[in-house]
Amino acid sequence: MAAQPEKTLKNLAGKWVMNKTLSDDTDRILQMQGVGWFLRRAIALATITLTVTEYTKDDLTHIDISQVASPGGITSVENRTLDWEYRDHTDKIFGAVKGKSRWVKLSDVDDDDFLKKGWDDLEGEHVQSYVESEGGGWTADQVWGFEILDGKRYYVRHVVVRKGDDWKLARLVYDYQK
Repeated sequence: MAAQPEKTLKNLAGKWVMNKTLSDDTDRILQMQGVGWFLRRAIALATITLTVTEYTKDDLTHIDISQVASPGGITSVENRTLDWEYRDHTDKIFGAVKGKSRWVKLSDVDDDDFLKKGWDDLEGEHVQSYVESEGGGWTADQVWGFEILDGKRYYVRHVVVRKGDDWKLARLVYDYQK
């Protein structure tokens, strides 16, 4: 189901399921991030569900996301504090990483047009999340927002993963569940 009008980046709480028809294939990105063939196959066949909790604490926005791939029960957690400060995290899929997140105007996103284009709100704030692998040599830069696709509004992440001189792009599209 497309996102309801009241769903915004400041009200993202709920369940979101990856729409694999509208999303780009993530296999090459996951391979670049060192994810093995078997796990990539399992992720490709699974239903990916994000359960999002969003709140403000000490004047900072926090977006906590539990991600589950079903069947198989592969889980990962993304806890974002939107203050652009690095935080260390060990992820079951990606290993040791450090990341930072913030509210951002698209004009303040560095160097990649893919991260800036296609949004239904070009003037407002978006969420930017940047992650560096501690041992894998890759980085992932994401911008989150909403897009109109086939006449419907969806929660979307634009992702750019870089490793050395190589880079891959993906648009991840999510249906709102509840």
